[in-house]
Amino acid sequence: MTTLRLTMAQALVRYLAAQTSETGGNQVPLFAGVFAIFGHGNVAGLGEALHAARETLPTLRAHNEQAMALAAVAFAKASRRRRMMACTSSIGPGATNMVTAAAVAHANRLPVLLLPGDTFASRRPDPVLQQIEAFGDPTISVNDCLRPVSRWWDRITRPEQILDSLPQAMRVLTDPADCGPVTLALPQDVQTEAHDYPEEFFAPHCWHIRRPPPDGAELAAAAAVLKSAQTPLIVAGGGVHYALAGEPLAEFAARHGVPVAETQAGKGALAWDHASNAGAIGVTGGSAANTLAAEADVVLAIGTRLSDFTTASRSLFRNPALRLIQLNAAAFDTAKHGALPLVADAAAGLAALDQALAGWRAPAGWTSRARGLAGEWQTAVDQATAPSNARLPS
Repeated sequence: MTTLRLTMAQALVRYLAAQTSETGGNQVPLFAGVFAIFGHGNVAGLGEALHAARETLPTLRAHNEQAMALAAVAFAKASRRRRMMACTSSIGPGATNMVTAAAVAHANRLPVLLLPGDTFASRRPDPVLQQIEAFGDPTISVNDCLRPVSRWWDRITRPEQILDSLPQAMRVLTDPADCGPVTLALPQDVQTEAHDYPEEFFAPHCWHIRRPPPDGAELAAAAAVLKSAQTPLIVAGGGVHYALAGEPLAEFAARHGVPVAETQAGKGALAWDHASNAGAIGVTGGSAANTLAAEADVVLAIGTRLSDFTTASRSLFRNPALRLIQLNAAAFDTAKHGALPLVADAAAGLAALDQALAGWRAPAGWTSRARGLAGEWQTAVDQATAPSNARLPS
């Protein structure tokens, strides 16, 4: 076995630079770069490694850790989770400044790799600058604050541990069902320790986003419920964007005459002027979508967590005969609200449902009512946002 002798930081950077993603039929670097604020805990090890690899893994200097991590979250969202950023900070407040951004990524299932510097694994220089010194447990540092807001968290205390931890980190970052922030706390002495790494560990790897099809039994049950619906409604969430399911959703809604309401994360899932678009739903929604939600007897929720803003704290769906179908790549979300689960990629699930519902359309009266309500709401919006020619903006 051929090996390369590298420091842990050098090996980490080389591994990240070797990861690619398939986007639009092209292979592109999975990590567009590393946002960094260097200081105590990350400058001598990881900083040196990043500088040496700046041609293959660009470093972008930031000025606030929370801002750079939030920018990384936004980049992942805009990239439909096909690309992402890493973020590195110093020990102490540099790391804790990233907690809020990690929570945003965790709640919204968005990938970001956090690489905070950490105290010495050897503990010989303790206490180092900005070390909190947990009185009851010397293994705790401020990076443990990131545990509850990370989908994968690890502290690398030996250089060879990244051989196991990095593949697990990549699994989480690229899995549509388990996606979220990953934290690898990097003790500053371990960053500079050398190890003989297998050369194949750094082989280029292209990550294909998994698109699981629905289970046959779940599909049949969901199709049967939809076929019985008199007032069906689709709620489109952010998962529609991440599954690139906007076009399949538009075709499905048009073919079957089902109105579509959008969550905050799902905004833009349908073109604003699509005949089936009923607008935003929930406490920040419009009258059209919320009226339809109150009357719906079957709701097909696609790629949404159904948070309180969407459901108006579970008060929006008022039909006592309501049946809820949750189409989601994450089984965790399909178990909410007593829903009928349909665990699948949004695009794959819609395609399968489309076939299972061949020839079926929602009642014409319901489709017509939905479009009428949407038209009334759009008229109200146009009136409210029309130029007033007043001294202050309208």
